[in-house]
Amino acid sequence: MISWSTDELRPHERFDHWCEVRARNLFGVTISLASEERLSFRGRFAAIAAGDATLSEMRASAYRVARSEADIARTPSDALCLYEQVGGASWFDSRGGGEFVIPAGRLAISHTERPYRTEPTTARGFDLRILKIPLAGREDLAGPARGLHSTLITHDPRLAVVLSAAFSHFRAAAAEGTGEDAGAAVDHLARLALMAHGRLGRGAPESRAALRYGFFGAARAIMMRDLRRPDLSPQRIAGELGISLRQVHLLFEPTGLSFSRTVLALRLAEARRMLTERPARSVTEIAFDCGFDSLSTFYRAFRQAHGMTATDMRVAAALSA
Repeated sequence: MISWSTDELRPHERFDHWCEVRARNLFGVTISLASEERLSFRGRFAAIAAGDATLSEMRASAYRVARSEADIARTPSDALCLYEQVGGASWFDSRGGGEFVIPAGRLAISHTERPYRTEPTTARGFDLRILKIPLAGREDLAGPARGLHSTLITHDPRLAVVLSAAFSHFRAAAAEGTGEDAGAAVDHLARLALMAHGRLGRGAPESRAALRYGFFGAARAIMMRDLRRPDLSPQRIAGELGISLRQVHLLFEPTGLSFSRTVLALRLAEARRMLTERPARSVTEIAFDCGFDSLSTFYRAFRQAHGMTATDMRVAAALSA
């Protein structure tokens, strides 16, 4: 993983370094900022490899960005980019695709060989994530992806929500090193993005696999959001995702854990975390906060999972601290 901040440089060096090293050489863009604003410029950047793709995160003061035909010729990069606006908002002029503003929480897509201009529209500056997916070796995706101007993913709103949840699941797995096949996950995300944008059909086996990956990520996101609710059920998730109850259960088959066992494992993991990190909270409060509908169910499940009571685990954690 690469992680870097302008705090490592003197104020008058920061923007020039960012301009040459981060913008020109890494992203292949030209950036500009008024000279009187450069002393207050700050930026943070991090990147991690995920299969053959690169997941980048950036926060920086506002400036203007352009990827011109000259920039493309200087730093060619045949890749599909999935862009997530984390905070604030950004204006884009995608030349052939028109202008748009991407608000926080939304996704955009583009091919790297198309010119564009962008800049933040709020005082928050840049706050974004980019997944850059090389098209080499993905010839079935190259046709739909090449020539794609920067644009919001709006063709299929429901699938755009699924894609967003799958992207969050992918980021968490990449950061935690869960053992998920990063190469396969990247392929799934690329297909989901192109399907959500209406440039790829759903009938091929690879597309159906991508949809399963996406809906599984969306189901997990709902689980984590509603973990504290005792009424969390496959029926609720099926209704929210617009799929059948049978399809929800099928999503969890490859994991080796049923829906109910997955929920139980997540609740126990959250309870264990809270027991060690929140010593002021009682065991009873933690059990109900994690979605257990009775103390007896919690005590039995916790002992079966960890070989000790919740109280014993809390004591052991305190003694080892």
